[in-house]
Amino acid sequence: MSNFAKLLLVEDDFDLADNMIDFLEARGFAVVHAPNGALSLNELLEDAFDAILLDINLPGLDGLSLCERLRKDMEDTTPVLMLTAADTLDDRLKGFAAGTDDYLVKPFSLPEVEARIMALLR
Repeated sequence: MSNFAKLLLVEDDFDLADNMIDFLEARGFAVVHAPNGALSLNELLEDAFDAILLDINLPGLDGLSLCERLRKDMEDTTPVLMLTAADTLDDRLKGFAAGTDDYLVKPFSLPEVEARIMALLR
């Protein structure tokens, strides 16, 4: 399935985003990058994605608010993997309460990101 899975990467760190895009596209994923929450909403309104990789600390609309909006207002069930430096138990619980399906703390290994994406796509 990964050969055709389309991912939305919502990440404001362009260096990290570039590394992730290179890694994931080399493995057959199609990746669309949005550097902030507002642009990601535009992408979600215009296209369908198989999974969303979402940072929490974003300029403007943060990842928690975006995830809540996806789940409650838009009734979107696209799997969400939060990728964030917010690493306390309280942070993780807030992420799950907002509607994320999985939560991975930065710094992370790209092969683990791929494994978690594959688990979400099953």
